[in-house]
Amino acid sequence: MARTTVPLTLDLLDALFHDAGAPCRTCLFWEREPVHRQRLEPGELASEKEAWVSELLREWGSCGRVAMIEGRPVGYLVYAPASYVPGAAAFPTAPVSADAVLLTTAWVRPEYAGGGIGRLLVQGMARDLVGRDGIRAVEAFARTGRAGPGRVPECVVPADFLARTGFKTQRAHPRTPRMRMEMRSLVTWRGEMEAAWERIVGAVRRPRHVPRPVPREADPPRP
Repeated sequence: MARTTVPLTLDLLDALFHDAGAPCRTCLFWEREPVHRQRLEPGELASEKEAWVSELLREWGSCGRVAMIEGRPVGYLVYAPASYVPGAAAFPTAPVSADAVLLTTAWVRPEYAGGGIGRLLVQGMARDLVGRDGIRAVEAFARTGRAGPGRVPECVVPADFLARTGFKTQRAHPRTPRMRMEMRSLVTWRGEMEAAWERIVGAVRRPRHVPRPVPREADPPRP
C-alpha cells in the first residue's frame, strides 16, 4: 500500500472528519479560550475550527500533516506556535518553551494503529519544520492513562505515543507532563530517511551483474 503524508488543508480537514471518522470535529479545546467557546452555538463550532486553521495557514504557514493510504486520509496531526493555542494555558505544566512549536493533536484510524502511521506523521512534521527560523524543538502536553469526563481531554496526545516517536519529558507531571523533541533529532530523522531512500533508489537503479560467456577454446588441429 502506498503511504505518504501531505500538508493539512481545509479540504482535507473536512475529509478527515466526514470520510475518515476523525473525532473532535466540533472540539475547540486548543483553538479558543474557554469564554469564547462557551459563547458559541453548537452549529458554529465546526466553522470556528475551520476559521482557526485558515488563519494559521494564512499567517504562519503549514500547520499539520495528513497520512494518506491509497489516496485516503487515515490520520493527522496539528502543530502551531503557542501564541495561536490559547487552550495550552490550561495545563499545570505550561507554558511552552519560547523556542518550541506546540504539537496539539494526533489521531490515527483504529484499524491502522500500530502500523507506523504515527511515526510517519511525525516524520512529515519534521520535513515541514526543519529550516523554519527560530524553531529549535517541538513540545506537546501529554496525557498519562485514560481520558474521560472531568479529566484530561481525548485530544491530548498519549505520553506513550510521544515517547515512542522520540519525545522526552521536559516537565514532569502525574497526568499531563510536557514533552519535547529537539530539532536536531528531527534533522537526524530527516537525514536517515533521505539516506535510506537513496539506498533503495540505488539498489533499484544499479544494473545487475551478468557474467560474460566464457569463450569456447578452439578445436585442436586435425592430424
